[in-house]
Amino acid sequence: MDILLSLPIASYFFSSSLTSWSTSLNLLFFYMTWTTLVLSHSPLKIELIGSFALRLVFWLIPSLVFLLFDTLLPSLAESIKYNGRSALPSRDGRALGRLVLLAVINLLLETGAEAGISLGLATLLRHPVFKTTSTLPLPWQMIKHIGLLFTLREILTYAIHRYILHGASGRDWFGVSRLHKRYAHARAAPPFSLLVMGDHPLPFLLHRFVPRYLPALLLQRRLHLLTYLLFVGLCTLEETLSMSGYTVVPGIIMGGITRRTAVHYAKPAGNYGAWGLLDWMHGTSLGKDVMADVKDEAEKHRLKERSKESANGVTNAVQEGIEGLRRSKRSRGRSRQADSE
Repeated sequence: MDILLSLPIASYFFSSSLTSWSTSLNLLFFYMTWTTLVLSHSPLKIELIGSFALRLVFWLIPSLVFLLFDTLLPSLAESIKYNGRSALPSRDGRALGRLVLLAVINLLLETGAEAGISLGLATLLRHPVFKTTSTLPLPWQMIKHIGLLFTLREILTYAIHRYILHGASGRDWFGVSRLHKRYAHARAAPPFSLLVMGDHPLPFLLHRFVPRYLPALLLQRRLHLLTYLLFVGLCTLEETLSMSGYTVVPGIIMGGITRRTAVHYAKPAGNYGAWGLLDWMHGTSLGKDVMADVKDEAEKHRLKERSKESANGVTNAVQEGIEGLRRSKRSRGRSRQADSE
């Protein structure tokens, strides 16, 4: 429990939201917490408990909250769901209980798989899988590695999802495609967040775990453990939001990912990638593609700039009018003073 409470990522965000400390003090506190964590726990323990805690915070807890909202307030939930009522989860308590149990088993299985692979590689290579030092990674290095990890994840997700899980290669490898259709696509409707881990364990590991963990293993010692944990957190948050089925997910890009995911689960014949870029390149996009979202985002920024320019123009006009009134008052005042003299 002590390592969960001392996670520097959580400590950093909680400290910044609950206090009025300056940014420099927050960074200092973050560095001290991370250093203490590295010196007091093994790299494998930090990796596993950190990943598990991020899954709990960014997936399990929000998913259960969304599930309660969808089942307790269905009339309100359907108004902000793609496809309306058909997107709501079943209200059968037994079926939901089995789904929650399956999701938790997959979460534990994913953590166990990561533990086994990381421990095996650390034993074989005689050093931790990821770079674990008290020195924090440079911002530019983190951005570069995060970008590379997301790129590799998108490629793996698209290839595995299309050619293995949906059998586009013409073969059903070990029955994985059949299991994926039976569990993940048991209903032809937009998903809800609990279904992130609601698949059969084998297709789940291929779909969610492999595209996230394999790119990190390819970088290995060049990848700082803190960067890896940030990547896990971002992936988990993206999956939770994209699988929520809500039409009110903020942002045009993130909203587009959610919409394409909803379309895929309602009609599993396209939208295989996480971000939709490879779907656009290979012609497997269903509905509005990612480039349309990019254009909408650009147009949104152009409208903001135009609104800002218009607001500035109005402000300048008002200021000029006020200055003109002031000048006219001053000139009248001087003319009256001259007449009195």
